[in-house]
Amino acid sequence: MKLPEKATQPTMYFIGVTTKKSSIMKLFPFWAEALGLEKAVLKGIDIDIHADPQAYRDVVQFIKDDELSLGALVTTHKIDLYHAAKDLFDYLDPYATMFGELSSISKKNGKLEGYAKDPISSGLAMEVFIPENYWNNHGGDLFIMGAGGSAIAISSYLLDRSKGQNTPSRVVITDLNQERLEEIERIIREINPDVNGEYHLTQEPSQNDALLAQLKPYSFVINATGLGKDRPGSPLTEECIFPEESLVWELNYRGELDFFHQALRQKESRNLYIEDGWIYFIHGWTQVVAEVFHIDITGSVFYRIEQISNETR
Repeated sequence: MKLPEKATQPTMYFIGVTTKKSSIMKLFPFWAEALGLEKAVLKGIDIDIHADPQAYRDVVQFIKDDELSLGALVTTHKIDLYHAAKDLFDYLDPYATMFGELSSISKKNGKLEGYAKDPISSGLAMEVFIPENYWNNHGGDLFIMGAGGSAIAISSYLLDRSKGQNTPSRVVITDLNQERLEEIERIIREINPDVNGEYHLTQEPSQNDALLAQLKPYSFVINATGLGKDRPGSPLTEECIFPEESLVWELNYRGELDFFHQALRQKESRNLYIEDGWIYFIHGWTQVVAEVFHIDITGSVFYRIEQISNETR
């Protein structure tokens, strides 16, 4: 990892793994023009997955000390960066401290602030395609493969006690890492102690297949593993069978998207509704851009950004 040069104009950073491949690099200049941020630029900082904690500290310290470095969006490294550098922040929002992660770095009145924006952005994305009263009407299950930051955010939104009875009848979460499973179980118990949850350590895609086969119709199946984007593959095998009448969400919007194509092949036979990660991507970025530059991106302003993004995709 190489730290950026001292910023000479208002700069936002994208802390990720393969940032040059992201659509935001092409989109940001159009967004900046539409938002009146003509002098602002976006720069990528690539860090290896599960890097040395000092790498995260160095990046956060650089942003904190550099006057024209205004903040950053964090992807992939949300949990690792939080644990490595949380003491460098002057303020951490309640989601960041509850979930032990952050996706947004910004500054206000000389203070460095960290936010976990994913519960908000994932909720806004899901509102687009999950029908109203979906769980009350159909009683399906929630199956999330991957127990990282996105899975935590999605769970926190769908299982919040304010939803009353309109929550999944059963929650099944899988991961390769036992510690992550224990952490998401702790968080879900804190959010809603009444959740009927199962947490499975799955080392092979065939194990996910077996759990997928047990889901009720009208379930919600999510690939939150990152497989198919930064790393090749899918959390399921080619023999997998999706539950009928279900929602399927591939959180990736770029890469090979193996999981997405597995679902597409069963779209008609299983009557699936399939969504990729594009609208989540737009909400995720607009939430952080708004925080970094202290502007409002809602209503007609958001719709303009969405329109620009869709035209450029």
